[in-house]
Amino acid sequence: MHEYIQIATTVATEKDAEAIAGLLVEQRLAACVQVIGPMTSHYRWQGKVESAGEFLCLVKSSAALYPEIEAAIKAIHPYEIAEIVAVPIIAGSKEYLAWLAAEVKEPS
Repeated sequence: MHEYIQIATTVATEKDAEAIAGLLVEQRLAACVQVIGPMTSHYRWQGKVESAGEFLCLVKSSAALYPEIEAAIKAIHPYEIAEIVAVPIIAGSKEYLAWLAAEVKEPS
């Protein structure tokens, strides 16, 4: 298993994205959350093809914290079904990964 992950989640407003970013960094569940947008997402929902403006949160953290991060996002996410997906960080600069490790808490 990889030690570090990047999690993506999307929301409809910049305010919601900033709330997620602030919560995760404040609770030391993430070393960094980048908010990107606005962007347009195209998707199928309840049998219909739709599109909507969204903001993307890219969360950098420890893989061991994923369950806590997912729970924290779900607690404040406004969508009925939130996109919460994680991908492993397979490589990174030694200095960046050391900083990431120092900025997140130990798993509960």
